Amino acid sequence: MNFLPVYVRELRSYFTSPVAYVVMLFFLLLTGVFFMVFVGDFSMASMNPNPYGGARSLNVTQAVVRPLLGNMSVILLFVMPLITMKPFAEEKKSGTAELLFTFPLSDLDLLLGKYLAALSLFAAMLALTLIFPMFIAIYSEPEMGTLISGYLGLVLMSMAFIALGLFISSLTENQIIAAIATFAMLLIFWIIQWTGNNPVLRHLSVLEHFNNFAQGLIDTRDVVYYLSFTLLWMFLTLRVLESKKWRG
Repeated sequence: MNFLPVYVRELRSYFTSPVAYVVMLFFLLLTGVFFMVFVGDFSMASMNPNPYGGARSLNVTQAVVRPLLGNMSVILLFVMPLITMKPFAEEKKSGTAELLFTFPLSDLDLLLGKYLAALSLFAAMLALTLIFPMFIAIYSEPEMGTLISGYLGLVLMSMAFIALGLFISSLTENQIIAAIATFAMLLIFWIIQWTGNNPVLRHLSVLEHFNNFAQGLIDTRDVVYYLSFTLLWMFLTLRVLESKKWRG
């Protein structure tokens, strides 16, 4: 596969425009605010001889780590549309799509290059947030299992979100429309479990499958769900790239 040139080109395009910096700042700022709030609440509770009204013991993992992971997953709903709105929509609008197809690249090469570039950008953002659990570890003893499973869940969720976002981006040349449509689709898969106790709808919910990761549990069913979700939208994006609508 010859996706590396596309990967390098796409990754460079992120950092030669304000997109990467704005998205990273937005993600880190919100994550930092939530972290400070949870740490502040935990600090206040630690000064209370009867924390949480005696209902449960004082635990940094339960009071800080799990809520932080949950809120980071919510932030992805807003971040991922901004990351994925650009790759295909911009190519179509600028007319460089035709130029790309003159290169010895398969549709899969093109998709993988853009997908991995978006995933690398998010991975860099997520890596910067490791400063928060490192700070916690200095003053307390968080459960490493929960941290590892939580971050794994965020990576798997981001993989799924990026795949869906690239599919939407391949359908339009308007980045704003791509971002809004991606957010709407992600929100549907987020809140679908709220429609009732239907087991099928609950299984389709991206939130339902993240809960175990945030609790420190790695269930193969959740891993399979995210990988299947990713492969489905990657497959559909390939079909779009092969269609006359994209090449025309």
